[in-house]
Amino acid sequence: MAVVKIKILNVIGRMSELDEVTTMLGKSGIFHPDNALAFYSDTSEFIPLNDENPYTDALHTLEDTLKTIDRHVDLLSVRMVDKIAPSVKNWRSYVKSFSSSVDDLIKKRNEIDRQISEDIREIEKVRHFSGLDLNLDDLRDCKFIRIRFGSLPVESYEKLSSYENNPYVVFFPGSRDEERYWGMYCAPIDRIAEVDRIFSGLYFERTRLHELTGTMKTALSQLTAKRDDEANQKAEINRQIDALWNKEKQMVQNVYSWLSEEYVYYNIRRYAARYGDNFILTGWIPADRENQIQAQMNELETVKCTFDRAEEPEVLMHSPPVELNNKKLFRPFEYFVEIYGLPSYDEIDPTILVAITYFFLFGIMFADLGQGICVAAAGYIMWKKMKMKLGRILIPCGISSSFFGVLFGSFFGFEHFLDPLYHSLFGLSEKPISVMEPETTNMIILFSVALGISLVLIAILINIYSSLRRKNYTNALFGPNGVAGLIFYASIVFGFGGQILLGIKIVTLPYVLCLIVLPLISMFFREILGGLAEARPNWKPEKWSDFLMQNFFEVFEFLLSFLTNTMSFIRVGAFVLVHAGMMMVVFMLAEMFSGIGFAVVVLVGNIFVIALEGLLVGIQALRLEFYEMFSRFFDGEGRPFLPVVVRQET
Repeated sequence: MAVVKIKILNVIGRMSELDEVTTMLGKSGIFHPDNALAFYSDTSEFIPLNDENPYTDALHTLEDTLKTIDRHVDLLSVRMVDKIAPSVKNWRSYVKSFSSSVDDLIKKRNEIDRQISEDIREIEKVRHFSGLDLNLDDLRDCKFIRIRFGSLPVESYEKLSSYENNPYVVFFPGSRDEERYWGMYCAPIDRIAEVDRIFSGLYFERTRLHELTGTMKTALSQLTAKRDDEANQKAEINRQIDALWNKEKQMVQNVYSWLSEEYVYYNIRRYAARYGDNFILTGWIPADRENQIQAQMNELETVKCTFDRAEEPEVLMHSPPVELNNKKLFRPFEYFVEIYGLPSYDEIDPTILVAITYFFLFGIMFADLGQGICVAAAGYIMWKKMKMKLGRILIPCGISSSFFGVLFGSFFGFEHFLDPLYHSLFGLSEKPISVMEPETTNMIILFSVALGISLVLIAILINIYSSLRRKNYTNALFGPNGVAGLIFYASIVFGFGGQILLGIKIVTLPYVLCLIVLPLISMFFREILGGLAEARPNWKPEKWSDFLMQNFFEVFEFLLSFLTNTMSFIRVGAFVLVHAGMMMVVFMLAEMFSGIGFAVVVLVGNIFVIALEGLLVGIQALRLEFYEMFSRFFDGEGRPFLPVVVRQET
C-alpha cells in the first residue's frame, strides 16, 4: 500500500500559547489542519475562532506595491526569517511608508504618461495639417470668417465638385492617407452655419487645435519638445523608483518573508475552537513524525497533545487525507490516479497496477522502435523543459513502444528493417511476428481478449482483497466484483472457452448449477446476504417487490458489464492492426514519388502517425484503465494531504 501512514493530532492548551502552537506546526511543514469541531459530538461550549488575520492588509499592500513597480522578491529561509524577525517589529509603519513613497512616484509617473499620451494625440493631429502654410495666431484674429480644421473621406472629397456653384464650399487639403483627406475650409460668419451643414453631410470630422500658436510647423515643434521633456521627467521618476528599490530591497524582502510566514501561521487558527480560556486544534501529520511534533509541543507549558492512528474506526470515519508515496519507478503514474481521484485512506492505491498495465497496453498498441524512441524523447522534453507531468509518463511508454516494436519488427514503419538483427541473433530469415498476416491477426485478437479476461480477473481479486480489508463483506463476497462475481465470470470464461478450444465437455449440469447459477443467485440477493454476514439489523428489504425488480435489472447490468468489459479489450489488438495499416498507407503514398519526395512523404507520414495515433492510443489505454478496471475495485473518493507550507514548490 503506497498511501503514507498518518495520524491525527489533537492539541489542547491555553489561548495564550495558541500562536506559538500554530507557528511550530506551520514551520514543521507536515501539519494538515482540520475543523476541530467536527471531531466532537457536543460542541455547545465551543466557539470557532474567526478572528480577522492581522497580517492580511499589510501583506496584500506590499504585494500590490511590488506588482506595481514590477519587482519580485524570494522568500527567505525559515532560519533567516528567525534571524531578521527583531528588525521588522515596525512592519505596519514600514509597509505604509514604503508603499506611500512608491505610490507618490507612481502617481507622478501616471500623470506624466497621461500628458505624454495627450501630446502624442496632438502631434498626430497637427502632423496631418503640416502641409498648410498657415499661422494659427493670424487665423484667430480674423473677425469676419470662421475656419474649420478636420478630415473628409476620400469619397466625400470627390463629391465637392458638385458644389462648384457655391464659392464657400471649398476644402483645402494639407495631407491625405488611404481613407481620408486632412485640411480645412472657411466661410464668412453669416454663411458658416450653412457651410457646416454641407460638410456635415459629407461626413466631415472636425479637429480642434486648441492652445496652439504660430505656424503648423512651429506648433508641431513645440509639441514634440514638450513630449520629449515629459519623457525625460518620466525617465527621472523611473530612476528614483530604481534608487528607492535598491535602497529598500533587502528590507522589503525581510518584511515580506516575515509577513508571509505570520500570515500563513495565523490562518491555522481558523481551524481551532475556543472554550473558556482554552483552545483545541486538530489536524493530520505523517505517522513517522510523531516524535518530532511531540518534542516541540513539550516545550510549551500548558499544551497537551494526543496522537491517534488513522486506521482506527472512529478516526477513519473522518476521511483521513491521503498522500501517495510510490517507488520512483511508478511515481509518474500517480498523475493518472489523481485524475480519476485519490484513493480513500483505507483503499488500495492502484498506482503500481496502472504503471504496469498502462506500460504494456501502450507499448502493444503503439509498437514501433523508431516512433517509440521519438515518444520517449518528446516525453523527456515535456518533463524537463515544460515541467509537464504527462512527459514523465511518456518516457516509459516510449520505451515500451520500442520494446514491442523490436518484437514486431517495425522501425518507423519499415517492417523488415530489423530482419538482419533477427538473422544474426536467432538465425531467422525475417521477423517472427508479421502483424498483417491472417493467422497472426486472429492470434492478436485472441490475445487481446485473453489479456482483457486476465485484467478483469485481477481487478476483481483486488476488489475482494480491498473490500475484506475494509470489512465490506457485501461487496467482497456477494457483489459482482466479489467472490460470487469471480466464480461466475471465471466459470463462464474457462468453461465455455475451454470447451471450444480443447474440445472437452466441461460445462455439465452440476457445473452450471454450482459455478454459474449459484453465484448468480448470490449476486441477486447480495444485499440480504451481506447484511446477514455483517450482522446488520436492517438486512431485510422494505418492499420485496421493489427489491426484486431493482435487483433484476442490476444483475442484468452486471452480466452486460462482464461482456462489454471483456470485449472492450479487443481495441488492444485493433490498434496493433491500425498502426500497421496506417504505416502501409504512408508507404503506398511515398512510393508515388522518388528520391527526396519519397523521404519527405515518409517523414511527414511518421510525424502524423506519431501525433495522431500516440494521442489515440494514450486515451484508449487510459480508458481501459478507468472504465474496465478501476470501476471494479476503486472509488477514488479520497482527499489530498495538504500540509501548511509557506514556501510551496512549483
